[in-house]
Parts: sequence; C-alpha cells; structure tokens
Amino acid sequence: MKKNILALLCFVCALQHVFSQNTNISGSVKDDLSLQPLNQVTVIIEDTNLTTKTNNLGEFQLLNISVLGNQILKISKPGYLDKRYPIIINKNEHLQIDDMFMALDATTNKDLYTIVLTDDELNDDSSAADNISGLLQATKDVFQRTAAFEFSSSFFKIRGLDSSEGQLLINGIEMNSIFNGRMQWSNWGGINDVLRNQEFNYGLAASTFSFGGVLGTTNISTQASKYRSGGRLTYTSSNRSYANRLMASYASGLVKNGWAYACSIGRRWGDEGYQDATFYDANSLFVSVEKQLGQSQSVNFTGFYTPNRRGKSSPNTQEVFDLKDIKYNEYWGSYNGKKRNSRVKDVAQPIFMLSHYWTLNSKTELQTNLSYTFGKQGHSRLDYPGGGNPSPAYYQKLPSYYLADTSGPDYENAYIAEQEFKTNGQIDWYRIYDANLTNSSQGLEAAYVQYEDRTDDRQFTLNSIFNSTFNDHVLFSASVNYTALVSENFAEIQDLLGALDYLNVDAFDGWQYNLLQPNARVTKGGKIKYNYTLHANVLSAFSQIQVKHKTIDYFVALDVNHTNYQREGLFQNEAFINNSLGKSEALSFLGYGIKGGFTYKVSAKHVLNVQAAYLTRAPNLQNSFSNPRENNNVVKAISEEHLLALDASYVYRSEIVTSNLSGFYIDKRGSNEIGFYYADGLTSAGIEFNETSAFVQEILHNVNTLHIGAELGVEAQLTSSFKLKTAASYGQYTYNNNPDLYLTSSSFVTQDGAIDFGKAQLKNYKIAGGPQTAMSFGFEYSDPEYWWFGTTINYMSNTYVDVSPLTRTSNFYLDDDGLPFNDYDETVAKQLLKQEQFDDYVVVNIIGGKSWKIDKYYLGLFVSLNNVLDNVYKTGGFEQGRNANYRELKADSENSIRVFGPKYWYGRGATYFANVNIRF
Repeated sequence: MKKNILALLCFVCALQHVFSQNTNISGSVKDDLSLQPLNQVTVIIEDTNLTTKTNNLGEFQLLNISVLGNQILKISKPGYLDKRYPIIINKNEHLQIDDMFMALDATTNKDLYTIVLTDDELNDDSSAADNISGLLQATKDVFQRTAAFEFSSSFFKIRGLDSSEGQLLINGIEMNSIFNGRMQWSNWGGINDVLRNQEFNYGLAASTFSFGGVLGTTNISTQASKYRSGGRLTYTSSNRSYANRLMASYASGLVKNGWAYACSIGRRWGDEGYQDATFYDANSLFVSVEKQLGQSQSVNFTGFYTPNRRGKSSPNTQEVFDLKDIKYNEYWGSYNGKKRNSRVKDVAQPIFMLSHYWTLNSKTELQTNLSYTFGKQGHSRLDYPGGGNPSPAYYQKLPSYYLADTSGPDYENAYIAEQEFKTNGQIDWYRIYDANLTNSSQGLEAAYVQYEDRTDDRQFTLNSIFNSTFNDHVLFSASVNYTALVSENFAEIQDLLGALDYLNVDAFDGWQYNLLQPNARVTKGGKIKYNYTLHANVLSAFSQIQVKHKTIDYFVALDVNHTNYQREGLFQNEAFINNSLGKSEALSFLGYGIKGGFTYKVSAKHVLNVQAAYLTRAPNLQNSFSNPRENNNVVKAISEEHLLALDASYVYRSEIVTSNLSGFYIDKRGSNEIGFYYADGLTSAGIEFNETSAFVQEILHNVNTLHIGAELGVEAQLTSSFKLKTAASYGQYTYNNNPDLYLTSSSFVTQDGAIDFGKAQLKNYKIAGGPQTAMSFGFEYSDPEYWWFGTTINYMSNTYVDVSPLTRTSNFYLDDDGLPFNDYDETVAKQLLKQEQFDDYVVVNIIGGKSWKIDKYYLGLFVSLNNVLDNVYKTGGFEQGRNANYRELKADSENSIRVFGPKYWYGRGATYFANVNIRF
C-alpha cells in the first residue's frame, strides 16, 4: 500500500514538473453585474502576437509563452470596457488569474444602437443600403462602423455591391432570399436586443459556418444560454421611419436544471415618417428556449414573428420636387380626414428554428439545424382598367406636358396644371369612389381597384455544421445544407373601392388573364392578373481548413452547390396561350467555389492580410424567368454566374492608433437583370408592333461588372477620453462589357412575345447605387462620468443615375426601315446619352448620450442628429425608358421642363433618433 502511494506521489510530482517546464497563463472572465461567464472575450498580451478568446465558460488559456518579465494582459469585448492587468511572467511557471470582471461600457454601447438602421434607413424599393445592416455592432473596425452608421443614409453600397453578395446566417442557417439573394433585415425589425450575439467575417475572410459571400458572413446566435442574463426596457422616439418604438427583452441565463430562455416583445408605430403619409405599424415577438442534455448536448428552439405594415414613398422627377418638396409622396390622398396611402408593404412571415448542439469531445463540435418559414409579403397599388391614371404626378397632369405641346407651348393649361398640382397634388379618393359607384349603378365592373402583388412562401431548411480542432494549429470546418422553397405569386383584390366586381381582362391589350375562367368577374379576395408558383431546391456543401502559427495564418475553403428552379403556371394567359399554364422546363445549375488567404503578422503592430476567391453560382430566382407573371419563358442562354474577387489589407495597431487600409478587385460575369416599365418609340425593322409604346419586360443578360477600390479606417485614441476617427472609401464600379438586351411584352406580335435589340452599349458606364466615393472625419469625447459626445462630417461624391439600357441599343438610332434616322447627329447623341452625375454633398451628424448606474441597474440615454445642416441632396435615381429613340429623347431634352426626365430619390433633411433604456 505504501509503495502504491509513493508511486502515485512520484507520478503527480512528475506531471507537475513536466507542466512547469512550459510557461502558461489561464483564467476566467465574468460580467461584473450578473456574475455570468463571458464568452468570446479577446485576451492578449500587449505588443505581442499572443492572443486567444474565452470559451462558453468564460475560461481561457495561453500556452507556451515565450515573452517573460513585466507584461500587460488586456481583455476586451464589444459593449464592455477594456481592462489591462499588469502581470509578471516567469519562465516555466503557470499563472492563474480567475474571475476578472468586465463592466458594461455605456460609451461604446452606443454602437449597439446602430442596429435601428436595419429598419429605419432601408428603402423598400431599393437594395442600396441593406448590406450595411450586416455590419452593425459585430465588429469594432472603424471603417465598417462608419459605413453602417454614417454612410447608410446616403444609400452607400459597400464595394458597390448589394446585400446579395454578403451572407446572413441565424444559428448557422442562411437567411438570404432565394428569390433575389438579398438579406431581409427590414422584415425582422423590432427584435434588436436579441440579435446582438453576432460573429462577423468581413470580405473574403474565413468563416467556420459557411463559405460566405464576397462581402462577408454574419452569423447571429440565438442560443438561449449565450445571452447575458437580465432584462432591458427601451423607448425610442424618431422622425425617420417611425415615430415611436417600445421594446422589452429578458434572458434567464443558464439555470440549475439545465434550462435557459430569452424573449423579446416590441412595437413600432407612427402616422407618418419623414416622407408624407409613410405610416408605420409593426409588432415583434421573439422567444428562444434551450435545454441542456447532459454535459455535451443541448437543444434550442427559436421562434420569431415580426409582422409589419408601412406606407411606401415615391421617386419623383425634378419637376415634381421643384413644385413640391423632398417630402412629397404621390402615393396618397386624403380620405375621411386621414392620409390614405395606396402603396403599402405588408409582411408577416414567422420563422421557427430547432438546433441541436453536440460537443463530441473537447476539440469537436457538431451543430444540426432545422428551420421552417412561411407567410406572406404584399405590395399594394391601384389598378384603373376603366378610368384615367389616378396618380397626381402622371405626366399628362403636369405643366411640362402642356409646355411640350407639338403645336407650341400651351401656357394657359400649363399654369392651370401647376396651380392644381401645388394646391392638391394627391390621389383623389372621392373621385375614384364616385366613378366606381356610377359603374355599379349601371351593373358595370370596377373602374378602379386596389390590389396587392402577393408572395406566399413556404421554406424548409436542414443543415449540419461540423468544427474540429485537430491540434493547437489546425481547425477543420464543414457543413451540408438543403433548402426547399415553394413560392406562390398572385395578385389579389384588397378593396373594390365601391365597385361590384373586377373584370379579369387586360384593359390595355384586351387579352384574357385566365382563359380557364374567361371574362371572370372577381370580388374582394379574388386572384387577378397572374397566378403562378415557383419551386426551388438548393443543396450545398462546404469545407475549410484554417492553420494558425505564430507569424502566419492561412486557410483554404471549398464549396459546391446544386440548384433547381421551376415555374408552374396556374392561369392560362391568352397572350401566351401555349406557354403559360402548367410547368416550365426545369432549370438546373451546378456551382462551385474556392477561396483562400493568409495573414502575415509582421509584428504585434503590423499585420498583412491577402485573400482571393473564384466561384460560379446559379442566378437568383428573380432573374431566371423573363416574365413569370405571364409565361414560362426562361432567360435566353441562361447559365451560372462567375465571380473573381481579390482583397488585401494592411493593419497597423499601436497604443494610440488603430488603422486598416484595404484594396479590392471584384470581377462579376454572366449576370442577368430584369426590369419593367412603359417604353415609347420602339422601332425594329421587320417586326410588327400593336403599338409603338408598350409595357415591357427588359431582360439584360450576360452582364459583366468590375468593382475596384480601396477602403481606409483610422482611429486615434489621443487621450483616455478623446478619440479622432476617419474613414474613406474610393471605388470605380462600372459595366465591363456590352450585354445583350431583349424585350418581352404581350403587345408584341411575335411567336414568343420577345424582340431582340442586340447589344446594349453599356461598357464603362457607372453602376448606380449610392456614392462611389465617401469620406468621414469625426471625433468622440467620452467623459469619465459616463457621458459622451461625437460629431462627424461626411463627404459624398461620384453618385450616378441608373441609365436606361434600351436607349443604348440600336433602337436609339434606327428608324422603322432599319436605317439610321436621317437627322441623327452623333455629337448630340453622345450628349443625350451622357450619364448624369449628381452634385457632391456634405452631411454632418451628431451623437451623444449619458448613462447612470443605480444599484444594479443601468440607465442609458442615446441621441443622434443626422444631417443637422439640413442639406438637400440626391441619393439615387433612374432614367425613364419611355423615350426609347433619338428623336423622342432629343425633343424631350429640348423642352424647358422635361416630360420624362429621370426620377430621383432625395436624402432626408435634418432628423433625430432618441433612445432611452434601462438594463437590469
């Protein structure tokens, strides 16, 4: 017995001796208020490359340390005050530092409020800013924070790309829309407090969840046990999108019986936002419940439902803005003493997720997820089959129409139109009801109805994510994903506006919308115009190896995916009698991707990152069928898109300055773009037209674009309280070829309802979508008494109008006989086709706040003032396609006021956002 005890003691001493031969540091970090462990806390020995992060238990280890003597151990986490601990490291000793506490940092916590931009700054009809939302507070990089907070109101696109080039995951499940590829941030507003557990990888950086996009990958975790225990109550007042917001959230943390839960409830509302009649009515409900199954497994259920309705605002010509102002919105009119908006976005799409987390061993984790999404998204508008266009800004109701009279300016009627528009200038709901009641008294169908373009989706997703640390240097990640979508699309009558019923016939061309029920008289809730279902199935797999060493890290990632699309027509459209009912051909695409990169740590202060990717992928569902509302036609010569991306960055970090300079090159090829509009002046030799003007679908295919630029972010902590910061983005985003263009329309007398116009001369035209150059300079002062103040000056330039591709085709200069117009002047034509560049502008923003700690409660106040100088500026716009040839565009341009000038969006004037919250 004594021998056994002696042997055991010798063994323990031997282990201790072996362990002591290495110099190590371990410890733990907790929240100072809740005493809960904090995960993902960055632990670093300053002025070295020795760094790690805490695990789910708040614990960390730094092994095999080579630096000795007096050092500084720094711990940091977004939303908390950094802490620095002086330590002494002795050779072959183990240093244990337990229960380091971190306090919530009210001054940096202001970044959390930028999440309101996800539903406050986004335009429903534009994707210009939605990719900004993925940045939020997920990173402390000064450029990305500036882009999210300062540039977003100008509809700035990071690297000239929309959000379809970034990937958003919730619990590892991709949330980008299969239909258009974009993130759906504005559909999930009001649950801000429970969407803060984010892991963000910018650009082509490696992600342990998926291959990602060229703008990066954001994964939001809603695992209940990961939330900091406690609650938060928030009230917000604003004059941007909504007037009021109330939110309440609470998380239990992990309790003794292995359960954890988090919940949130909220409401946002307002009769009017910054634009006229843009009401807001939204509710939100979120719940996450987790049960731990022993030491290694847990199951988590997440569900959220955020129904919202909001009035939309219109783009307008310069003539309309000059007669009214930048708040003018043509979509509404007064009715029964209230502003009634004819165009409303209505979204109600619950999302349910079930996740299983399994720690197979200390180095390997497996996460399996199942999600189901269903519900509706609708966009309402007025139809006028038996009446005049109800839009108050319709071109025949404006002064320019009379001034452009071919027999000479009609100044009298122009003045009458001007005064009528200035005095009224809104939808006349009473005239609409009167017209319908008159028809009803005679047994006639509706002259006007309000209907909704509706999409009812059902989407199922199953995936599994595997991560394993082979050793201290190698991390292997892999995932398999399957998604199935059934998307029902139809138009539905919302309001008959006093009429008896609606005749389901195309009033413009006389075609039957549905020959299965010819001359159908449809009532409220009935389907009209179009009715079809889209089916999509996506199967993908991803694998990645990351290798980390003292001076260099590198990774390689592979992705393969298979995509199927099919349209199923439920109406038989008379204009496409043999090609509208039933199933289309099945589309199949095979995509793959490879990316890799390395990080070279020159020293603790200097770091170099280089990354590259090449991938092919399926076009999104929106750009695969040329006119799905009417037929089964597929975009001509459709195939996978190709993308080559490179980026490199240099990072400098010192005790005072943190900076990042990045350059990027993104070459996209083989994309498709589809637009809808009325076109005038159509000419094509040998083609018979019902009319020279028609409502058309414009298909631009085989589109190549090139995105080149640089980004800079610099932050200088001059004192413990005063910080200077600057950020800039310079890019050139252009079309890189002359893509093919054809139009389809039920007005065309061709076999497939399509006319090929050949090449659109777009090469070197700028891609529209916010400023291509943006700069910001500002400061922040954070007082030790927990109040702060900051100001930024933001300069925007190189913003361009979106050009009309049709006017850059042969249709522009060819007459009906196929020969050029006899009065065609190439010099004049170049001037007519020159892309409009908007004026540069400056926006000044101010933020400030104060926080108080009262016992175990935090009380916080945050205020932001945007565009305090109330500058007026254009953020975007598009050329109208109605003047499709040289003669018509030249005649319109020579008018004193253009009849069909571009339509613009203007930025908001001076606005405010005030937030008060209490955390407990």
